[in-house]
Amino acid sequence: MKQDFAIPIELQQLISAEQAYHYRIIPIEKKGDVLLIKTDSNNFSTLQSELLILLGLNVQLTEESSENINKYLSTNYRKSNSDRVSEIHYSNDFLEKILLAAKEIGSSDIHFEPYELKARVRFRLDGKLKEQFFIDNEDYPIIVNKIKIRSQLDISEKRLPQDGRITVITEFEDFDIRVSILPTLHGEKVVLRILSKDTSHIDLSSVGFTEKELKIYLESIKKPNGIVLISGPTGSGKTTTLYATLKELNQTNTNILTVEDPIEYTLEGINQVQLKENIGLDFATTLRTFLRQDPDIIMVGEIRDVNTANMAIRAALTGHLVLSTIHTNSAWATISRLIDMGVPSFLIASTLNISIAQRLVRKLCNHCKEKRLISEAVFPSGFSIPEELTHHYVSVGCENCYETGYNGRKAVYEILPIDKALMSLIKTNTLSIDEYLEEKDIYTLKRNAIDLIKEGVTSVEEAFSLLME
Repeated sequence: MKQDFAIPIELQQLISAEQAYHYRIIPIEKKGDVLLIKTDSNNFSTLQSELLILLGLNVQLTEESSENINKYLSTNYRKSNSDRVSEIHYSNDFLEKILLAAKEIGSSDIHFEPYELKARVRFRLDGKLKEQFFIDNEDYPIIVNKIKIRSQLDISEKRLPQDGRITVITEFEDFDIRVSILPTLHGEKVVLRILSKDTSHIDLSSVGFTEKELKIYLESIKKPNGIVLISGPTGSGKTTTLYATLKELNQTNTNILTVEDPIEYTLEGINQVQLKENIGLDFATTLRTFLRQDPDIIMVGEIRDVNTANMAIRAALTGHLVLSTIHTNSAWATISRLIDMGVPSFLIASTLNISIAQRLVRKLCNHCKEKRLISEAVFPSGFSIPEELTHHYVSVGCENCYETGYNGRKAVYEILPIDKALMSLIKTNTLSIDEYLEEKDIYTLKRNAIDLIKEGVTSVEEAFSLLME
């Protein structure tokens, strides 16, 4: 029987990741003020003395093999993404500790959730939520009030949702946090979205395009006017692709304007506007003003309604390049969605440069993935397995991937450039273009997902939803 190396969150949070890795210690049980710890250290007496001062608890040490300590560490603690650890990480301010810990391990969101007996804190890592801390119910309102004060929200208002923003400044970097507060049955749930100001890692060549797809995409964004639309559900990486595109287009001789909700990255040389719908500053209103600001390129965070869609079309018709996102399931469904909104099909055909659908899949860890023969049982029912797909890889878990079996994520694209043949299909409101896709050898999300499975980049389990489409 496989040994379970997971330890309860209540014990995990007694020791920081840095302490666990530095001293090679794992908390196993707490009885009163005595903490039982496993370690592979040879010097029990020195370690016991240091931990007594560090943790303020009586420590009882038991010996464990180095192999098992490594598995405990990788299962329960994540190392920082950098060797730089700010002193604030060890401060007595629990909120500061959470914010810095989340940023250092690459979390995108922090969830504070109150329940009947206690509150919990979860981090979103590689698209999945993971429990990190528990907070006593009597301490939880103090944490929420600290968040409200730092984001300039009303601490007396506990009945209505509130939105705000926090700027965190450390000796190494600055980053912003978007705050969303929601009243629930047992108190206020808080979600913090970490917005990095560092765009050095964002680049079109590394977001996930194949060589052929990148060439097609670059041609479409280098046209002087028209619309570039990226579709996909929330959290599929659309915004990252847009920012990578803006970085590519950002030149001293172009005027680029963006309207976003929220501004997720700060780009030097680009005029960025934060949406404020409560005072009437919505996408359509801002776009109307943009056209009087002599723009070359306009980025609209999202096309949500017919007014925004019509303004984007108008901007494209008057000689501007417009970039935006939309919520649809495929590149072709984007066109159907615009028609359903009330945009005339002939205007879509004449202004749309390219339609892209995008998803994110987790990448298998190269250190532990295992090759298996193809079995129909692992695929969706009714899925026709291609002849060339003879094997697939499964996730296992090791210390390199924190026992998850996955390491990082990759974008999967469906690129649909608008040519004369497709313009005709749009004008006639054609529902299906399967024959066109096959004739033009255009890779759908499903076809790209199959290639990633075959190459061992991702697993069938991770790409399951794409195989169903």
